[in-house]
Amino acid sequence: MTHLVETQGLYRFQQQDGQKIAILRGVDLEVGEQEFVCVMGPSGSGKSTLLHLLSGLDEPSAGKVLLGGADLSELGVEARTLRRRASIAYVFQFFNLLPNLSVSENVGLPLSIAGGHPERERKRIAALLERLGLASRADALPHQLSGGEMQRTSIARALIGGQKLILADEPTGNLSQKAGLEVMQLLRKAVDVDKRSLLLVTHNPRDACFADRVLFLVDGEVVKEPVLKGPGLKVEQVHAALAKLAI
Repeated sequence: MTHLVETQGLYRFQQQDGQKIAILRGVDLEVGEQEFVCVMGPSGSGKSTLLHLLSGLDEPSAGKVLLGGADLSELGVEARTLRRRASIAYVFQFFNLLPNLSVSENVGLPLSIAGGHPERERKRIAALLERLGLASRADALPHQLSGGEMQRTSIARALIGGQKLILADEPTGNLSQKAGLEVMQLLRKAVDVDKRSLLLVTHNPRDACFADRVLFLVDGEVVKEPVLKGPGLKVEQVHAALAKLAI
């Protein structure tokens, strides 16, 4: 299997109260093509730090991040930024939509950043909004949307640019149970239908059940056991694994 992103012996240290604290400890993981991987862990376990390192927004204290086979530490700032834009799309807990842009304009933003012309892609944007149930909201501003509509807009934005890897950071954290379920179903379709890969970090057992593999990050380390395999996991299986790890 070709790995879209891979870490090798990844460490990240931070200074806290004059002490050197390990946020991540020797993390090895990989995400293959058209694979949905979930990383679960409690608050403070290093999940967000891991995402920052995988996307090249931060640099590891030791170890490697390979994005599309390229060692990010060997790339300059500009080259790292260009590779990130070409390789990774994002879905955030707080949506990160630009408040003065409409739904269709927010979705087309990655095309503008890449130097394209969203107006030439109107039909493709409109078709994507139709598929995600947002056709009637194309001209709405973010403050006029529900939480579920805002997150569906961010998923459309993640899909429009064609990046193979989507990083999702607690994407249902601000949603109702119903809206969260709809979002997870759309993310699963991004893998199965759009042929993307997805790395999800979450503490939500229901969300983890949509993944092909569930890994557990505890005190900065990815534990070797258990590793749950899906999709089709039961919430009870995830709860049992969390209980076994006492998290």
